[in-house]
Amino acid sequence: MRVLLVEDDRVLAQSLKKFLEMNGIKVELAYSFSDAVDLLERKKYDLYVLDVNLGDGDGIDLLEDLRRFKDDTPTIFISALTDIKNVTRGFNAGAEDYIKKPFDPEELVVRIKARIRKQEEELRYGDVFYREGRFFKGKEEIELGEVQRNILHKLLRNRGRVVTKEELYDYMVNPSSLALRVMINKLKKKTGIEIKSVRGLGYTID
Repeated sequence: MRVLLVEDDRVLAQSLKKFLEMNGIKVELAYSFSDAVDLLERKKYDLYVLDVNLGDGDGIDLLEDLRRFKDDTPTIFISALTDIKNVTRGFNAGAEDYIKKPFDPEELVVRIKARIRKQEEELRYGDVFYREGRFFKGKEEIELGEVQRNILHKLLRNRGRVVTKEELYDYMVNPSSLALRVMINKLKKKTGIEIKSVRGLGYTID
């Protein structure tokens, strides 16, 4: 589980990072809106923890931008802005949770782990399931490379909708339509999951 924590209070951010990592959660920090954008252009995360009131921007605006670009990464807001207007904005933007400052760091750990458990429950197809960053078929782990895991994870999390080729290209080092098709065929053979091609658009799992 890799978390991006966006918090402009450096002391708080570093304290939370230390506490979360003591509890087995890997964390990267961004101290501003622009720092977060820079990291998000280069890396993928399993969950976002965003402060709302950043020095150079608004965490809710950041999430709205991400959702417009089809980024469905689970998100938790942390904020001293506890009025119903901002809480409502956060959930309307697509957040899964909203924690009001000040809070006990243990509460954040509990909520992150609850989100992980829920995510693992959702990522199941027949006897194929996801647990702690790995995929299994029955009792046996499916041997997948990092790119294959990320693509399968994306498809299962978006089950029922077409995931565009461009979205899947983001996980590939040298993306192309042919390379993606080859990878999808390998995933189908390894997992037994029916991944359907939608001509000219992308792929989907029903």
